[in-house]
Amino acid sequence: MVSGMLTARSPLDLKAAELDLASAAVGAGERQIELVVPEIHCAGCIARIERALTTLPDVTEARVNLSTRRVRVRWRSATPPPVLETLAGLGFSAHAADVDRLAADPARSELLRALAVAGFAAINIMLLSVSVWSGADVETRQIFHWLSALIALPTLVYSGRVFFRSAWQALRRGRTNMDVPISIGVITAFALSLYETITHGPHAYFDAAVTLLFFLLIGRTLDQLMRERARSAVQGLARLAARGATIITADGEHIYRPIAAIRPGMRLLIAAGERAPVNAHVLSGASDADVSLLTGESASIKIGPGDDLFAGALNLSGPLTVEATSSAEDSFLAEMMRMMEAAEAGPSLYRCIADRAALLYAPVVHLTALATLIGWWSLGGDFHHAVTVAVAVLIITCPCALGLAVPMVHVAAARRLFAQGIMVKDGAALERLAEIDTILFDKTGTLTLPEPVLVSRHVSDAKASQIAAALAAHSIHPYARAIARTEPRVALPFETIKEQAGAGVQARLDGALYRLGRSAWASGAADGDEDAVVLTRDGAVIARFAFNAALRPDAGAAIQQLKFDGYTVEIISGDHVAPVENLARTLDLAAQARVTPGDKADYIARRTASGGKVLMVGDGLNDGPALMAAHVSMAPASAADVGRNAADFVFLREGLMAVPEAIHTARRAAQLVHQNMGLAILYNIIAVPIAIAGYVTPLIAAIAMSGSSILVVANALRIGGGKGAA
Repeated sequence: MVSGMLTARSPLDLKAAELDLASAAVGAGERQIELVVPEIHCAGCIARIERALTTLPDVTEARVNLSTRRVRVRWRSATPPPVLETLAGLGFSAHAADVDRLAADPARSELLRALAVAGFAAINIMLLSVSVWSGADVETRQIFHWLSALIALPTLVYSGRVFFRSAWQALRRGRTNMDVPISIGVITAFALSLYETITHGPHAYFDAAVTLLFFLLIGRTLDQLMRERARSAVQGLARLAARGATIITADGEHIYRPIAAIRPGMRLLIAAGERAPVNAHVLSGASDADVSLLTGESASIKIGPGDDLFAGALNLSGPLTVEATSSAEDSFLAEMMRMMEAAEAGPSLYRCIADRAALLYAPVVHLTALATLIGWWSLGGDFHHAVTVAVAVLIITCPCALGLAVPMVHVAAARRLFAQGIMVKDGAALERLAEIDTILFDKTGTLTLPEPVLVSRHVSDAKASQIAAALAAHSIHPYARAIARTEPRVALPFETIKEQAGAGVQARLDGALYRLGRSAWASGAADGDEDAVVLTRDGAVIARFAFNAALRPDAGAAIQQLKFDGYTVEIISGDHVAPVENLARTLDLAAQARVTPGDKADYIARRTASGGKVLMVGDGLNDGPALMAAHVSMAPASAADVGRNAADFVFLREGLMAVPEAIHTARRAAQLVHQNMGLAILYNIIAVPIAIAGYVTPLIAAIAMSGSSILVVANALRIGGGKGAA
């Protein structure tokens, strides 16, 4: 992220010279910047910006997020490409993205004020129109028409600027967008009505012009509110991010520094009540921590030396000294924010279809309206009627419903999944998840929890348990951490504590040498169980511990649900044959053991070649190729960085029910996308011919067009109801 690198509160656009300063290196010789572009408001804007930026020299990626109005640009060159100049040439201003800016969007206030003015004017003009329709005499009708004109003119100037400004920016650069025909329709309806009023005509359409604005603003305000609902998840995450942290210097001095100054390896003090600013490893101190952001569980957990803290975790009860293991932009919290912001921006099939249709909109509508005007004028000779019909065609053919059909569903689905503890990387992944027929699970860390659990122990006395727990607290080995979590902790005055990699940890206490680790190392004698962990005193075994991999919560229920839904479910693991087969029998699944990373990817490729569509669920470094090869992929939050980066979905809680829940939501989203596309197409098939035939007034056209947009948005909101079926 680039938020801390510029004067983020400045409203001025970035200068080209500042682009390099605001960008960040992303590896492979590439740099990236995120810009806020407030004027983005439709699918046409997205297509124009992405098309223009991707044609620039050295630009490798340009992606627009409509919900957050952000543009992410990545390039490979020593000097930045002319991104700002290109955006300015398209009529868009830009400034550096900043978390604080995310919550301060003036568009909502402007839309609400414009909507209020248009609604007030529409009600009053409609009352005047009802009086005219009720049989007012000529003089009264004329007075009411002039009163309507006096109300409509300032309303169009104030409320219509939302559309006029965008249309003018496009036209002055020789382009069109969705707002051009909207503006032409509104202005033409007003001009036609004013002409009728001046010439004492019997009909005026001030009510149509203002009501059109009112309904258009309803649709655009709903669109804005929907996007704010999607952004609220990102805002919630942003509020969890600390603004700074107390750094402990080499000489023990405590200095508060902004979050951008924290680097891996720094020692930090996290007081009770503070959130972890970055991913960190606990060096000293004991506390309770609220890690519901990661696990989804509201209960706090015990935190002590050797434990890891993720950015955003809340320290509840005691001060902790930690060592930073990441910078702010590389933390788990930042990763979740990036995934949430990207949830709508994926180049999905239906999104691409809708975007292409929106691009064709302006020229097609203009030609249709012109042909309607010429046709009615030549056939009937009534220019006034021909203009009225052409205006109705301009109004009724607005493709807002088509432009909203896909992104509204994807945003609503991403928000629903986030509430369930599941992060989505892009909308295309939602479409692919709805298509799967086979699910492959890795074993260790996926079907089972990444940390082993202590299943049995044999100790000589209570003191042996205390010594084992105290020694285990000085190691980060998974077995040691399992002992430290289970056994009672007591502070003991150890001497010369030392850990031997791959063997165990040793220390002296009251003159005796204690060792906790592998049996052969701790006791100095061979043991039939090479994986056994023992505690010895001067070589004599005084405690023995056995471990096992615990199934993830709800693993059995999740597998049964997936099988009930008709999916083929298998285990594919690199672990030893015995534990894999035992787990397969427990879950009643087919399984493959001792499978290499390359073999996993090859197996998925064979399934794909035979027509299958595979969901791979894995967590380890060795699962990276398989996650990339699969049709769609998921990983737990505890996965290695490679696994999380390769996966399309990341689930944050320990329970495995996240998998069927994500699939059900994806299938529900696919249903709603199909419905929205069908509604938008059906609307145009029915409405356009009726308008061309002259059976629709501009007022009815305004109501019909805005109603279709509201219907599509309302249908997208149904993602929250039910799981749906394929």
